[in-house]
Amino acid sequence: MSNLVFWEAHQLAKAIRDRQVSSLEVLEAHLQQIATHNSNVNAIVTLDEERARQRAKVADEAVARGEIWGLLHGVPITVKDCFETAGLRTTCGYKKLFNYVPQQDATAVARLRAAGAIILGKTNLSILASDIQTVSDFGRTNNPRDLSCTPGGSSGGSAAAVAAGFVPLDLCADAGGSTRIPAHFCGVFGIKPTEHRVSMAGAWVTPLEGEAGLQYMYAAGAVTRSVADLKLWLSIVEGEDERWHYVPRALKEAVEDRPLPTYRIAWTDTFDTISASLETQTLIEKLAQTLVEQGCHVEKASPSSFNFTTAWENYGELMGAWFATRPIPTQPTFTNNLRKLIAGGPIIKGAHRGMRLNLKQYAATLARRATFTQEMDKFLSQWDAWICPVVAFPAFKHQPVAKPIDVDGKAMPYLLGGAAYTCIFTLTGHPVVVIPIGQTLQGLPIGIHLVGHRWQDYQLLNLAQKITEVTGAINLDK
Repeated sequence: MSNLVFWEAHQLAKAIRDRQVSSLEVLEAHLQQIATHNSNVNAIVTLDEERARQRAKVADEAVARGEIWGLLHGVPITVKDCFETAGLRTTCGYKKLFNYVPQQDATAVARLRAAGAIILGKTNLSILASDIQTVSDFGRTNNPRDLSCTPGGSSGGSAAAVAAGFVPLDLCADAGGSTRIPAHFCGVFGIKPTEHRVSMAGAWVTPLEGEAGLQYMYAAGAVTRSVADLKLWLSIVEGEDERWHYVPRALKEAVEDRPLPTYRIAWTDTFDTISASLETQTLIEKLAQTLVEQGCHVEKASPSSFNFTTAWENYGELMGAWFATRPIPTQPTFTNNLRKLIAGGPIIKGAHRGMRLNLKQYAATLARRATFTQEMDKFLSQWDAWICPVVAFPAFKHQPVAKPIDVDGKAMPYLLGGAAYTCIFTLTGHPVVVIPIGQTLQGLPIGIHLVGHRWQDYQLLNLAQKITEVTGAINLDK
């Protein structure tokens, strides 16, 4: 079969179950793609080739006996290198952890394995997940759409691997946009589920983090080639976990199969002072008009009571408070990046304050977060979903950390321009799907955020699927 490396995960799983193709054949096709292109992209930093090959053989033997392990039987996937993987090193891109080999899988990894997935390797991330570009002690990851550009961060290796045809699905994590920024930059699909819908047990390297891991505003994510695979991924990894008590019992979400014209959708291309690039604005407005033509009720709207600048500071405070509890690595790249980022802006301003909070101030910061979540809930109660940018700009050329980004001839702050849209929904905990909707005149991908109601992730994914059926008509030159 041709082009197996660009099939979707659910398509590969069905073909393997139906014995139209073997798991080993699928694996070898992806290994060949990696051998050909990974030296240029540098998405996969630890390749577990022999164990994956052995597992694929066992998967094929199981199919021959009529045994199916699960929904991803025999399908190769990768895992962001901050999730613990039993018997396979987990480094977070940090040299001092290059020899750390966990004894057990993170919960999400274990559930993917139980569903039959074959862990092919680990993907690169910015060192200790600290940047919107992906540069670690394994080197720099490049965007498969344009090697001179960044794939984003911190899950740049994840999105690059899927975009390059190395795997159909990658498990990643998001604490401020780490899944969504790379999905947007690389032109693939991504999801940040409702906070605490998926267990994060084992999602940070244990020797470094201990028991002080981030216990809020941290979500598992996935990048794929379709909404169908995002649904499949969520159905496998969600649900309660004795290792992570924050996750409630699996919800019985009432999912409706509604026609597209019945949806009410809001959209915007600006958060406070941060406006998206003109090409991004044009594509979003064209999508809104297309949805109107499909019969949807669509309006340009934002939550009137939501103070974005204060919300950015609130996000920064909570991240700063968490950071203050962590062991501070002495790796030069990491510390230099931090020093460069301390240039200002509301996120960094909040982080500085957060690192010095006393208990009373910390409680007040959490209370403000709850207020922002309630305000977002109130706004979304009028709509089925909200469309907004993922990042203010498309993928940019590799550049020094903290250097302003040129957007339509104007300098935009590096961190705020990169995370202004994403960190808001990290703060409020709402589910978000990234959908590619077009590309710039230079051929760089542009995606949207589709934001939904908390705990209604499948409703959101159903709408995302319907939107993908009309995005093919969205072009800048029409």
